[in-house]
Formats: sequence, C-alpha cells, structure tokens
Amino acid sequence: MIDHITDLERGALWAGMGTGKTVAVLTALDGLQLADPRPALVIAPLRVAASTWPDEVAKWDHLRHMRISPILGTPEERGRALRADASVFTINYDNIPWLIDQFDGTGRRWPFQMVIADESTRLKGFRLRQGTKRAKALARVAHSRVQRWVNLTGTPSPNGLKDLWGQTWFLDAGERLGRTYTAFENRWFTSVPRNIKGTNRASGFVEKVPTDFAQDDIQSRLTDICQSINIRDYWDIDEPITNTIKVRLPSRARALYARMEREMFMELEGFEVEAVHAAAKTMKCLQVASGAAYVDDTGQWREVHDAKLQALESIVEEAAGMPVLVAYHWKPTAIRGLKAFPGSRMLDRDPQTIKDWNAGRIPLLWAHPASAGHGLSLQDGGNIIAHIDQWWDLELHDQINERLGPTRQKQSGYDRPVYQHYIVAEDTLDESVMLRRDSKRSVQDILMQAMKRRGL
Repeated sequence: MIDHITDLERGALWAGMGTGKTVAVLTALDGLQLADPRPALVIAPLRVAASTWPDEVAKWDHLRHMRISPILGTPEERGRALRADASVFTINYDNIPWLIDQFDGTGRRWPFQMVIADESTRLKGFRLRQGTKRAKALARVAHSRVQRWVNLTGTPSPNGLKDLWGQTWFLDAGERLGRTYTAFENRWFTSVPRNIKGTNRASGFVEKVPTDFAQDDIQSRLTDICQSINIRDYWDIDEPITNTIKVRLPSRARALYARMEREMFMELEGFEVEAVHAAAKTMKCLQVASGAAYVDDTGQWREVHDAKLQALESIVEEAAGMPVLVAYHWKPTAIRGLKAFPGSRMLDRDPQTIKDWNAGRIPLLWAHPASAGHGLSLQDGGNIIAHIDQWWDLELHDQINERLGPTRQKQSGYDRPVYQHYIVAEDTLDESVMLRRDSKRSVQDILMQAMKRRGL
C-alpha cells in the first residue's frame, strides 16, 4: 500500500476496515514530505476527520513527529486550524465548499501537495454539470492545483458499477471511464424497462443496467491506478478480525461525564441526576459514554451525544450492504439507533425476526446480549458484529460474539472472516471494560486502577 501511494501521483486504494489504510497513507506521506514539505489535506466523514487521523499518528513511533490539524467547528475555529503549522489537515466533506472559498479569489496560495479522499464513495455523485455541491467545489481544484490524489475506501461500488465514475474522475479527469457521466453510461450500460415491484407489468420507466462486458472492461481500465487489498491474503480467517473504534466525547458530554465521575452528580436538561453509590456512578458514566443517560427511576432518559451512532454509520458504510448485528446494553441506545438507521430491527421473541435476519432481509439488527445467548444461530445472516455499548459481563459478551462467530460460520459452510467492531468512548470507563475483557481481571481491580489514574 505504501509503495502504491508513493509510486503513483494519483491512485485509489481499495481496502476494508482494519487493513491499515490510514497508517499506510501517513507513512507514504512522511516519506514524500522529505522532498516536498507541503502538507496534505484529508477529506473524511466528520468523526473520522476529528478522531481517526489524529489518533493514528499517536499509535506509531515513526509518525509521532507529524502534527494533524482538524479543520472543524465554527468558521472562526476552522480558520484558526487552517493557519496551524501541521503536516496534515483534516476536514469533513460538508465543509469543502467553505475551504475552497478560502483560496478562490482571495490571493491565498493553495497549500496542499496531496488530497486524500477517505471514504471516497462520498464523491460518487459528482457530475460535470450537476451533482453534489461539495464535489463540484472540490472539482475546481482537483486537477488545477492538486499534484497528488488518493482515494481510500473499502467499498468502491456499494450500489454497483455506476458509483465508480465520480470517484475516478478525481484521479484522471475522465481519461479511463469517459469525460462525462453520460459517455460512461452510454458505453457500459443499457436501458431496460422497469417493472412495477412484485408484478410483471412495466412501470413506464427505464433503468440503466451494466452490459455483460462492463465489469471486466471497467476493471481492466482501472488496474493501473487502483490497488485492491483482499483481507484473506493477509489474515487467518479462522480467528475473528477485531477492530476498536475510538470516539471523542463532545465538550458538553465530556463535562457531564467529568462531573459525574468526580461528584457523583450531574444536571441534564433540568433533571438532577445523582449516583447514590459507586456502582451507580459506574453505570451513569457508562451511559454518558454511550450517548444517553437515565434521569430518574421511572425510565426517563435524555440524549447526551451521538458520537457512537456516527461511528456505527461508518461501520455500516464499510459493510457495503452486508448485514450488521449490533450488540447494545442500554435500551436508549437501541431506541436512538432504530431512529437513526431506518430499516433496522430489534431482536425480539418473534421467531420470524431471526428468520428474516438469516435470510438477509434485515440490514441492521439490534440485539441485547442477554437475549441472544446460548443456542441462538445468527450466522446465516452475516459475519459482522458491532458492540456499541460496553459492559462488564464477559459471558454475555462471548456468547453474543459466538452467535455468528468463526466456528458457526464454518459449521454452516461459510468461508468468510468474522469482523468484531468495538465502539469505545475515549478516556472513559469504556476503556476499563475493554481492559477487563482483555485481561480478565476483576471489575474492582480495574475500577481501582482507573480511579487512581484520574486522582479520584
């Protein structure tokens, strides 16, 4: 991956979550900046721009000298971040028009030698005359001011081959797949009548479908600039592939968390929430870390943040249509999740729910580990599980993982890796729960260590 990024001025890296795309890009950039010290610009979803890239440099000794400046927040905060002395600047896709305006017509020189489009499928809607506002703004500088360009994604065509043209245009201005989207469609797609769903009657509309030769032809044209990483070539798929996704609490949530941890009390939307003993404080802290907290004894709750739901959205995007099982502990998490992800379902006592999941009819299934324990078979429905809430019970944790784990995959004849994602709020008790699982030390020992570290 490092060689691919270094050798090509403009190219794409197609590799799934956990394959090391981020560290590969940063390592390649570190070498390139020896010859050209200008910074790079990373465009990414908000959570990824805010946390993933800055966190990555702290993980590796050879990258710790690099400084990451996230261009986020209010216009004033973005302006200050843009003026920072940094190796890499990160920004979310929605703020691209603002960024371009800082240089267009202002006399300021474009400062970035490289643009990295993380989750480059966000650019799939680009068209020369139409398309999204952010992609059109980015197109103004893509080939006139940017020397190097890297597209990063694990799912280059989640909705089929039509997703490739917009992303690839930013690499070659249409050289390989056609100068316009219309030319692309005319060459590799054909029009067929669209039937009314569930009938054989024509709806009066047509849809574009790929020709028989489209897949091979398009693939051959992209081979020289696109590198695809197959996880099976580098991982032993008999063991699950685990991935910890850390999120940062927004400032309001961080303040609530700190007060509850310090004083066993917090005020949330007019409610005075008090923890009467250490165990209650632990629960409240974990609730705040997850995004919502109970405010009284009747079950009322209030939302605190949605950072974990944003992280789950990234997992769903990477899954590219594959179903995702979500393990939750707090009921408000599932309620908020059902609203945030239309079409998702709750694992309940209705046998039809499990049948629908195993038939692939549920894109995202919310399951409490206590209701998805011994004997339940969910492996036919998918091979991806995301733990959005963290809790101490090792047995329940292991049991829900095993519902679609490697052993069950093999028993059912599936030769595919199992992905286990853990969404963890940084510098909270979530990390202590993860340590408990990894070390199998007692809950009390872990909590004592965490409190001592914070001086509590």
